[in-house]
Amino acid sequence: METRSIKQIRDELKNYPPDQLQALCLRMAKFKKDNKELLTYLLFESEQEADFIQSVKAGIDRGFKDMNRGSGYWIKKSLRKILKDTTQAIRYSGIKTTEIDLLIYFCRKMRTEKITMSTSPVIRNMYVRQVQKIETTVSKLHEDLQFDYQEDLTYLKA
Repeated sequence: METRSIKQIRDELKNYPPDQLQALCLRMAKFKKDNKELLTYLLFESEQEADFIQSVKAGIDRGFKDMNRGSGYWIKKSLRKILKDTTQAIRYSGIKTTEIDLLIYFCRKMRTEKITMSTSPVIRNMYVRQVQKIETTVSKLHEDLQFDYQEDLTYLKA
């Protein structure tokens, strides 16, 4: 089966009545967990972005609390899972300030939880990549918003 372009799909969806669109959305949600999570965000959480950010931060906190600190391997594995979940939430939102807030929170949590970055180059590189991602995203924002995030960036780079 050949996958169609977004434009072709959009044009085809215009031909469907609302009840058939609803049935298509529900069928798509049953097919894959990611689709259901995205629909949940769009229908229930997109209107209250601050609450969504708080729930993702709570998930990050849970991940750090449940982290197995037995060895560097398990720390690295746990950090990757937390970051994967955070990145997925960022993709659902699509708002740059949400992305920055969540990544800053993740990096601050890495620093406050005393994750040893000096002994593991993988963990250090993970941290550095996230700080670079924050810098790149901040540079695309309005100057006033850039100024608001400079203090956080200074802390993360130190």
